[in-house]
Amino acid sequence: MGEPLKVGVVGTGTISRTYFEHLAKLPGTEVVAAADLDISRAKAAGEKYGVRALTPDELYADDEVEAVLNLTIPAAHASVALAALGAGKHVYGEKPLAATRQEARPLLDVAAQAGLRIGCAPDTVLGTGTQTARALLDRGDIGAPTAATAFFVSPGPEPWHPDPEFYYKPGGGPLLDMGPYYLSALINLLGPIARVTGRVGRAKQERTVGSGPKEGTTFSVEVDTHVTGVLEHESGVLTSIVTSFDVWGAKLPRIEVYGSEGSLSVPDPNGFAGDVEVFKPGSREWSAAKVAGGYADSGRGYGLGDMARAIRDGGPHRASGELAFHVLDVMESLLESGAQGGAPVEVDSTVERPAAVPEGATPDVA
Repeated sequence: MGEPLKVGVVGTGTISRTYFEHLAKLPGTEVVAAADLDISRAKAAGEKYGVRALTPDELYADDEVEAVLNLTIPAAHASVALAALGAGKHVYGEKPLAATRQEARPLLDVAAQAGLRIGCAPDTVLGTGTQTARALLDRGDIGAPTAATAFFVSPGPEPWHPDPEFYYKPGGGPLLDMGPYYLSALINLLGPIARVTGRVGRAKQERTVGSGPKEGTTFSVEVDTHVTGVLEHESGVLTSIVTSFDVWGAKLPRIEVYGSEGSLSVPDPNGFAGDVEVFKPGSREWSAAKVAGGYADSGRGYGLGDMARAIRDGGPHRASGELAFHVLDVMESLLESGAQGGAPVEVDSTVERPAAVPEGATPDVA
């Protein structure tokens, strides 16, 4: 293989640690610089990981940097990506691609016009969990898929998070927070989504911080905290989805897919691995499947490694900006349907189902 893709990290908060650690394991990428609005944080990261510490503007202008890893807060995703693209850099970022479709669309247009790549988390779907389920579906282990379910339910982050208010402001809520993991997995498994029908609600108008310096203080809820609906895939499969911050306990699965010849249980899409289980006609119980696909022992940053390989080889990358835009489009459409009392909403965008990750593949050669 050729020289590794030289990466500059913008945003050196907590999430950056796992990226630094995993990218160091991938021969196709090399982190060479780190930047943050707080230069002291950039310097701390630089000293810890042996990279140069820069301001964001210095990083965009740096000739050595070929790609920018955007780990800023969601509200800054679009502006940072546009600045990097304008400087001729490829971009890979944390989810979501941008705060809204209106902000996200120009990113794809600018990247296409400049001949640059844009990618976006989550890359959890490239691990052995979702990809083994994908392999079983593709080889027909449960026949033709007809329906699916997807559930993320919790009491919300305020029992443990010391500063949870942002989860309950515009741009927050259970769907926009956790939906990208579930929808990215569903699209990898079952293909793009053409139409949605949603309903929304909220159990409380106020929440109470449960830990940290603000423990016991209350704050207002500004978004819907229970979102449920039906996703109509272009393939005809119907997925029932629930995302909620209003549930104290449940025994629901994460994702299940139902086919003409059996059922498939998919592990938590917020993780890279986990057991895939199959139920067949005549069975008395579920059985665990052998790993059949995905990057083994993967972690955050493998999507960028996959994009680096695609830049070198000229093929498509899997955790693409187009996929992230479609996910964002589906989420906003579902919320729009809920606000309209459940009226169906057509999803304007579409995307090709990403290529499967074969068993034993690595981001540098797959």
